[in-house]
Amino acid sequence: MMAPIVIAAAPNGARRGKADHPALPLTAEEIAREAARCREAGAAMLHLHVREADGRHSLDPDAYRDAIAAVRREAGADLLIQPTTEAVGLYTPEAQMAAMDELRPEAFSAALRELVPGAAAEPAAARFYAAHAAAGVLVQHILYDTADVARFEKLVRRGVIPDAGCSVLFVLGRYTVGQTSDPRDLLPFLAAFTGRFPWMLCAFGAREGACAATAAALGGHVRVGFENNLWLADGTTAPGTAALVAQAAAALPLLGRTPADPAAARALLRP
Repeated sequence: MMAPIVIAAAPNGARRGKADHPALPLTAEEIAREAARCREAGAAMLHLHVREADGRHSLDPDAYRDAIAAVRREAGADLLIQPTTEAVGLYTPEAQMAAMDELRPEAFSAALRELVPGAAAEPAAARFYAAHAAAGVLVQHILYDTADVARFEKLVRRGVIPDAGCSVLFVLGRYTVGQTSDPRDLLPFLAAFTGRFPWMLCAFGAREGACAATAAALGGHVRVGFENNLWLADGTTAPGTAALVAQAAAALPLLGRTPADPAAARALLRP
């Protein structure tokens, strides 16, 4: 039997709204209710985005605090909650770092190319990462292609990115109309990756479940949900992210894996 798998639920993201799916959660209360359903379906972690009142993407620490408190009430005090620093073209690296410095979450995700866009950004990023590593924060580095993987590995070797609490997320695809990821999209990432840190993938379109099963078979972890995909494997629209979590969990017995609980997730994502 392989180690348990962390299933992370991503119920909204930064780009979609109610016009894309009426069940897409935007308010703290909506996110919390969906988080509870996702946990019941097998998720151990919530990948958290928050919005302004008009629906725009936000990194406001107070909005994050409100959502986290609501999730704790609805989904349990121990669910692993992972806010994001995603810029979506709205936030500078300095603003992303300031948001997490103020929020001081247990975990967060950060796109490498957004937080460390070039060599000039490395000293500030190194100080930021070091402070959160020292605080025991679980930092997941979002990597969009093999060039990102190579740069991530280089920054780790140089000490810009600390080992402590480090994991990566491979993004199989992009936010483009009609994007459908394929399990084979994972292979270049793994070929470029040393395997030193825990890894997770997310995927786009109705083959999200197939990509998740591939990750499970190869020893990785998975993130599923309306942030990247609205469809079940048969092409029908999912009623909510919890259905996508349940679909990913249903494939695990054939692969010798079981869903991690939140306590196991914390251990598994800490190399």
